[in-house]
Amino acid sequence: MTNDKPRVLIVDDERSNINILGNLLEAECEVVVATDGASALRRASAADKPDLILLDVMMPDMDGYEVCKRLKDDATTRDIPVIFITAMGEEDDEEQGLSVGAVDYVTKPFSSAILKMRIRTHVELKRLRDHWQRLSTVDALTQVANRRRFDEALDGAWRRAVRDQQPLALIMADIDHFKAFNDHHGHPAGDACLRRIAAAMEGEVRRVGDLLVRYGGEEFACLMPGVDVDGAEAVARRMCLAVHGLGIANEHPDVLAPVSISIGVAAVIPTSEHGPQVLVTEADRQLYDAKRGGRNRLCVAAAAIAARRD
Repeated sequence: MTNDKPRVLIVDDERSNINILGNLLEAECEVVVATDGASALRRASAADKPDLILLDVMMPDMDGYEVCKRLKDDATTRDIPVIFITAMGEEDDEEQGLSVGAVDYVTKPFSSAILKMRIRTHVELKRLRDHWQRLSTVDALTQVANRRRFDEALDGAWRRAVRDQQPLALIMADIDHFKAFNDHHGHPAGDACLRRIAAAMEGEVRRVGDLLVRYGGEEFACLMPGVDVDGAEAVARRMCLAVHGLGIANEHPDVLAPVSISIGVAAVIPTSEHGPQVLVTEADRQLYDAKRGGRNRLCVAAAAIAARRD
């Protein structure tokens, strides 16, 4: 286990059970608590996600089995290990718990020492999986997230925005005249340019829940949950200024100007009737308008678009 404490979410509607588990784990874990299924789902999908969830089965409104099923159905929470801790000790109960995605099933009364060992084991396994997952979702050249990570994050952010009826914004950016830059300066210089621009743009992404990705080639995207058009536009303008401030010269004879970016910005209040492609399509349309309008500029959707396009 790494030196930083793992975050463990305890989900139980009985305060006495929470206290027992909290006292057991507080010395080596950061403990967070939820007393019902709905709040457990919110805490699990927050920016500071738990490393492990200890989940009771019997709860009002939404039982533990349903909570676990929903966690596993959501791309942003499916990899968080869930351990059921319950007084329901029949074989059928355990089978059901494991069938909905739990990694372990502990019945009460339990051995404190053995429970702590099981928690350590599952946290270690999760962190190892996270390490390899990060390697598979980071762009090797720029060290920002890659397209695979974007697709996963967009799906999860859309689901949460539908549930909470919060806006979801997207910035799409493209490096102007990048082919000409590569042709004139060479691919090593082009790679260095991409790295510097990615770092400059990422420096303007200041909220924990926002995600900058290399969308493909010389194109970047920034996903911003809970942000409206005006908020995303403000970030986009800072990105434009940050890239311009790098002062990277494009000395191709048809360009002869500092490297710049064009940006399209859109936001949507999602509905369950449509998928997230509506947001990507609108942001991409705004980017196209920025490129067609002369480059080195941004175009912004007038307001949060209605999720009516397929």
